[in-house]
Amino acid sequence: MKPNSLWTGALSWLITLLVPLLLLMTSIRLLLTPTFVDLEYSMPGFPEDTYGMSFNERRLYAKSALDYILNDEPVSFLGEQRFEDGSPLYNERELGHMQDVKDLTQIVLDVWLLLLALLVAITLAARRLGYWEAVRRGLQRGGQLTVGLIVIVLIIVALSFNALFTSFHRIFFEGDTWLFQFSDTLIRLFPLRFWQDVFIALGALTLLGGAALWALTRKKTKDEG
Repeated sequence: MKPNSLWTGALSWLITLLVPLLLLMTSIRLLLTPTFVDLEYSMPGFPEDTYGMSFNERRLYAKSALDYILNDEPVSFLGEQRFEDGSPLYNERELGHMQDVKDLTQIVLDVWLLLLALLVAITLAARRLGYWEAVRRGLQRGGQLTVGLIVIVLIIVALSFNALFTSFHRIFFEGDTWLFQFSDTLIRLFPLRFWQDVFIALGALTLLGGAALWALTRKKTKDEG
């Protein structure tokens, strides 16, 4: 039986809208790794800590912060960490923010896994149930939409990263809980340069994913076989 055109059309557009979100979340997950921390700290011109931490110490603490975001430990995982002189690595404001970051990150990763499983299931069933063409169109438009959106975001990053960075935090975090002193550990481990590179890397990975999906789902003409 031929699938209902209204249903398949709605499904196709739903896929179109979900693809950019899924590709962005996939890029986020790829960057949530110790490898990215090592790569970023090894980049030429990465700023030194003017308060005395070495690169090796900062890498170690940065990876520990990443570990906390991804594991199931309470915030005491970070709260118990100390500098060599015995003083706490993080103050209460920083610990509160890291708890917020952990909560947001784990929600994003749960949604990512759900969307990924849903899209894979829809795609695998498409040919057997006769709606592959609707899925293909949705995936192709999703790739095109991703490319367009990421180009816009990268232009904004180039023109005014500070405004984008501030807007992001105002959307996802309450009040000014994300603002810190330059002497605070989070700023020393993750300076503005770190986040600029994160946004650029996210944009590049997501753009590549969108372009690849666009190309792979392009309908071949008769001349192309």
